[in-house]
Amino acid sequence: MRNTAKFTTAVLAAGALTLGLTACGADQADTASASDTSGPLVVAASPTPHAEILTYVKDNLAKDAGLDLEVKEFTDYVTPNTATEDGSVNANYFQNQPYLDDFNKKNGTHIAPVVTVHLEPLGLYSNKVKSADDLKSGATIAIPNDSVNEARALKLLDAGGIITLKDGVGNEATPADIAENPRKLEFKELEAAQTPRSLEDVDAAVVNGNYAIEADLSPAKDALVLESAKDNPYGNFLAVKEGDEDDPRVKKLAELLTSDDVKKFIEDQYDGSVIASF
Repeated sequence: MRNTAKFTTAVLAAGALTLGLTACGADQADTASASDTSGPLVVAASPTPHAEILTYVKDNLAKDAGLDLEVKEFTDYVTPNTATEDGSVNANYFQNQPYLDDFNKKNGTHIAPVVTVHLEPLGLYSNKVKSADDLKSGATIAIPNDSVNEARALKLLDAGGIITLKDGVGNEATPADIAENPRKLEFKELEAAQTPRSLEDVDAAVVNGNYAIEADLSPAKDALVLESAKDNPYGNFLAVKEGDEDDPRVKKLAELLTSDDVKKFIEDQYDGSVIASF
């Protein structure tokens, strides 16, 4: 049986969550503190593929390794970090380095990566055209609205020859940084989880790999343009609050997540839509 609790939260609450970090930390720091390593390791994760990979570890590898693992699912990109910061969970598994760097800077959090596990290629999808070349003048494209994933989406469109970004644009690019937009595309900025749901309303959408899989989209087969895995900085990793990297439970989980068993599970389960990064 899956020992999984689902938490649905809105990104609109991010401001309130951020403001509440100090208070929550005071009240909840002992909830899942790494100073007590006798209890289960509680890990916050996005449902797909992160929680699925963790559940595979829990059901098949953790017991023999002496690890008591508990998985909590979150459907947004904010709460896993705030919960890790305030001690509600011991660790999280859902994000990449550019996103974490941006999150720590903007929220004053102290989350640190432990080990990179996989990459979910970002893709451009459409229910209305079969090729990126078929996008008409004035077409609307939905893109994630968080700063890192928005920049990543625009870089994908640049790499696909759909737009051209200004030289030197980094991980905070917005549509204002587009140098050339020959098709006069319009951009609809949405919370990342909403992008696949927007496909009926827009001409195309850039969707994160985990949300694409949840929406029964195959990045390897359905994407009009797909992010390259080569030299890609957006690998997803296990992360903890700074200072908890030496928790023996965290070290054990890091070892299991980068095992040959997990690599085979990723290859068999996701058929190229998720790629092991170790």
